[in-house]
Amino acid sequence: MVPMVTGQDTQAKGGTGRTRGRPRSFDRATALEKALMAFWENGYEATSVSDLTRVMGIGAPSLYAAFGDKQTLFDEVVRVYAGTHGAFGDRALAEEPTARAAIARMLREAAAEYTDPAHPHGCLIVHAATNCTNPEVEAVLRDRRNANIAALETRIRTDVAAGLLPAGTDAAVLARHAGAVIQGMSQQARDGARREELEALAEIAMAVWPHD
Repeated sequence: MVPMVTGQDTQAKGGTGRTRGRPRSFDRATALEKALMAFWENGYEATSVSDLTRVMGIGAPSLYAAFGDKQTLFDEVVRVYAGTHGAFGDRALAEEPTARAAIARMLREAAAEYTDPAHPHGCLIVHAATNCTNPEVEAVLRDRRNANIAALETRIRTDVAAGLLPAGTDAAVLARHAGAVIQGMSQQARDGARREELEALAEIAMAVWPHD
């Protein structure tokens, strides 16, 4: 965290006061969260450096000094998002005893998270690269989405091997189905779907899972 600085130093020299300006202080974590909200609401392309300095309450020199350029800041925002607002999926996979239970929980919690009025609706990882002309940003988000689906597939394959799902279960297709549902829920939340509507969708989505 950048040290907190308040006011300005005043030095007396020759009987006169001289004010020496000091860099404006800010809380790095708070500024980063504000940048996250801006990118989440507007996407990478539509969020300008001037938008970021305004919402973060810092000047451009402070932004570049603390976070690097816009793309570097966005990369950090994505990491923060994945570990906070977007961490419910990883928690479900780690804590639930089966892939079925984990993905059911993931979809229920997505319905709540994606419609939470405390922050922009939907998922930053899904929407931030909309209309983006930066191929590196697109690739970062695409890789994260594909990694999420791969994690689902791995968990499903583990359950198939353990006999918790039928031997003929197509883990890749089932994982991609879950990924498509959760990404679709994100878009529907952006379009105004209510939590209850997305929870009902989650229940229907789980109905296609194979049974022993």
